[in-house]
Amino acid sequence: MGIFDWKHWIVLLVVVVLVFGTKKLKNFGSDLGESIKGFRKAMNEEDKPAEPNVQAAQPSQPVPPQGAPLNQPHTYDGEVQKVQEPARKE
Repeated sequence: MGIFDWKHWIVLLVVVVLVFGTKKLKNFGSDLGESIKGFRKAMNEEDKPAEPNVQAAQPSQPVPPQGAPLNQPHTYDGEVQKVQEPARKE
């Protein structure tokens, strides 16, 4: 007998339907199917080679000349003002 007896599966199915209800089980099945479809689609898209993007090929910043370091320091002009703390009411 054991767990593979058909009577045990019927009792288990009845308990699951009583706990979750048929509407939640129907929604669970459709949500599970959509998530599997999304996973398969993502896996198929990952296997395909990436198509070159025309906008990405045109850099928005000027390209540094040959031999120049890639990480050049940036400076920002601005004024610094000290922030005064509000007076405490005691």
